[in-house]
Amino acid sequence: MKLAIMQPYFFPYIGYFQLLKTVDEFVIYDNIQFTKKGWIHRNRILVNEASSFVTLPLKNDSDYLDINDRRLADSFFQEKKKLLRRIEGAYRNAPYFHDVYPLVKGCLDYDDSNLFNFIFFSVKKIMNFLSINTRVVISSSIKIDNSLKAEKKVIEICKQMNAGTYINPIGGLELYDKGEFAAHNIELKFLKTKPIVYKQFNNNFIPWLSIIDVMMFNSVQYISELLNNHELI
Repeated sequence: MKLAIMQPYFFPYIGYFQLLKTVDEFVIYDNIQFTKKGWIHRNRILVNEASSFVTLPLKNDSDYLDINDRRLADSFFQEKKKLLRRIEGAYRNAPYFHDVYPLVKGCLDYDDSNLFNFIFFSVKKIMNFLSINTRVVISSSIKIDNSLKAEKKVIEICKQMNAGTYINPIGGLELYDKGEFAAHNIELKFLKTKPIVYKQFNNNFIPWLSIIDVMMFNSVQYISELLNNHELI
């Protein structure tokens, strides 16, 4: 069984969905510490021929809380109107706007201020839109010693899930040791996305934007091909 483990990301880039499609089961972390530096509550879209951040506003709280203990700011359900207007303004002339905008709006209209629940809902909605049927497991449902960190934690999750292969994004190449995984009878692979270029209006292509951008400019059938545009090393 092939397994991947990732944090929940807000409308993540296409590599996230390549990983989702490649594995048999996908563990999504809810019980690890939230970090402002990553992509949990933000991503980038195309605005006026440049990349621009879209960010979920969060309640002021301890930086040490887990993702499933963070909440959207009380102002979000007003601010999302501005966010939707930005997305509409950015993509209203994109070829698949009328198919994709209702999906994005449905994700942002989800009535739950818990950060994990809110993002998890959108990931599942997009998976359904792209016909990705991988089983997704929430990390807190897996019985492990949660004091474990980094590689040790990943290996323990793999063992509990009976995974024979663990697949990580290529960014983890320096973090994980194939020999250490092999010592536990787990094959370690890294997913490397091949170059992806598509037409974004008439501007120079800007890569690695949110999946929103990919869906606005490409058919579901073509995105299915892009999801396979990677190699395992």
